[in-house]
Amino acid sequence: MNHSIHSADRSTHLKIVVVALVAGIAVAAIGISARTNADYSQTAQVVKAGKPVTITSSNASLVR
Repeated sequence: MNHSIHSADRSTHLKIVVVALVAGIAVAAIGISARTNADYSQTAQVVKAGKPVTITSSNASLVR
């Protein structure tokens, strides 16, 4: 058994690449399938300004 990636032979490198590729495809498939039931229809929420208001007095405490 090779305990170092530097001393590993070609078949060991190939196994590592295949396992990484399969894991990457599995993560991508899970990510895509998790988003298939999402509702992408969005409606615009328009906020309109009201009439101007003038504040003449306030009950806030004064800090000096």
